[in-house]
Amino acid sequence: MNIEQLRQALRAHGAKTCHEERILRAWLQARPLDSGAKRRRAEDFHPLELRAALPAIEAELHGLARVRSAHAGEDGSERLLVALADGQTVESVLLPRDGLCVSTQVGCAVGCIFCMTGRDGLLRQLDSAEIVAQFVLGRTRRTVKRVVFMGMGEPAHNLDNVLEAIDLLGTAGGIGHKNLVFSTVGDRRVFERLPRQTVKPALALSLHTTNAELRTRLLPKAPRLDPAELVELGEQYARTTGYPIQYQWTLLDGINDSAEEMDGIVRLLSGKYAILNLIPYNTTEGEGFRRPAQERAEEMVRLLHRRRILTKLRNSAGQDIDGGCGQLRARSQEPRPLTFSPAAPSSVDRPIERLAGE
Repeated sequence: MNIEQLRQALRAHGAKTCHEERILRAWLQARPLDSGAKRRRAEDFHPLELRAALPAIEAELHGLARVRSAHAGEDGSERLLVALADGQTVESVLLPRDGLCVSTQVGCAVGCIFCMTGRDGLLRQLDSAEIVAQFVLGRTRRTVKRVVFMGMGEPAHNLDNVLEAIDLLGTAGGIGHKNLVFSTVGDRRVFERLPRQTVKPALALSLHTTNAELRTRLLPKAPRLDPAELVELGEQYARTTGYPIQYQWTLLDGINDSAEEMDGIVRLLSGKYAILNLIPYNTTEGEGFRRPAQERAEEMVRLLHRRRILTKLRNSAGQDIDGGCGQLRARSQEPRPLTFSPAAPSSVDRPIERLAGE
């Protein structure tokens, strides 16, 4: 089910615009669909045919997303393995400070070689109502005021459904537009479509390296966008919306944590309306990558701050429960060791300490 199909079903049972919006708001607030204003009964504002149809519609909506398992983290997060109506599963994460991370696909076609989500490829798209259903599910468990589209899948590859979900969350859902965060590896269609939307979300771009050749190897099926071009497209959107771009950088020990990369970050992001999020890799057995030492990551942040790059060190929620994106879904699957070798020692082995005196 997508949102438009839900609207059509309501109209087919006699709903006018006012009834439709009331029912959608009730769903998004995780209330019964026939609930209304305080001390008012459903028969006071819904047509008889619509009232009769609501139990079946409500049951169908509840079946879109159900919690199969929940895993609480010490950081206040809660990772949910969510079962869809067809038996497929995705992951949602309740984040500290009233945030929620939702999935947009079952699997992913980008194939980032450090990400467990994409190792089996794309299985199917989520419809817009399935995306919103994760939000409703989250609201049954705690307050949600911010939604990030950073779970399983590449939102740009499911653009119509994701934008339909964003539009509903930013209107009937009452979520502030800058608190809806569209995360992507970079796709020109995103930069064409998002500025034209009524609800313009904030944008998070997966950068991961300033080296075009290395980025191609880390994100083998991502659109061929040079890091410099990606940053320029991001800057245009940031200036249009007034929201800074969040550049995501998964820190891989010995791969993209060199002083050469730090120079590249300074070159690309100096003067840009941007925040760089350094996210130490969530180490998983058999994946072939390592998480950098905490001291090294903290030193990188200090060095970039000295060079006037706004940088934050962030951890993927649920590190203590092995809850990196895709891990809950993949736990029962046989690990597939990955093979990766840096392009050349000179590109990754230059000591970061050389930046300290600059």
